[in-house]
Amino acid sequence: MAKLVYGTIMSLDGYTADENGNFDWSVPDEEMFAFINDLEREFGTYLYGRRMYETMVYWETYVTTDDDSPSVCDFAEIWRAANKIVYSRTLTEVSSDRTTIEHEFDPEAVLRMKQTLGHDLSVGGPNLASQMMAAGLLDEMHLFVAPVAIGGGNPALSSHFYSNIELLNVDRFASGDVHLHYRTSS
Repeated sequence: MAKLVYGTIMSLDGYTADENGNFDWSVPDEEMFAFINDLEREFGTYLYGRRMYETMVYWETYVTTDDDSPSVCDFAEIWRAANKIVYSRTLTEVSSDRTTIEHEFDPEAVLRMKQTLGHDLSVGGPNLASQMMAAGLLDEMHLFVAPVAIGGGNPALSSHFYSNIELLNVDRFASGDVHLHYRTSS
């Protein structure tokens, strides 16, 4: 069975964006970007909420230049190659290839994907991830903790999330960021 994996970059105090929606403090350096790309290669399908999709769709039309790092160019290709499902009650059209809209989150449909797809799935965005957690669908988490505290904003994990988690791996980067890889069980 395929795994459903949540990955996010978060502040030391547990937020993905500050109270104004700013997340410029979370931009990965080349070392961490290459590491993230190696993880992203394993996913054939990205599950997004509307806001995360609207952030990530940037990569659909991104034009690489000679000044771009190899990891930036690599990520653009990885993102474009993946299937994307956007869960939104308000979005009526998408602006990227390989993308469909689901107007309701259906845990049974996600479970069927896990059972039938030949690749792992990634859930992007803390709001949708919290729904996946509540439905008991989440298998693993990749939490990238940035060495910054922002004091409030959009939490990376739902306050209603309860799981016995098992630490699988820890990676440290020269930037001071830390990657924590967990297996979850609801």
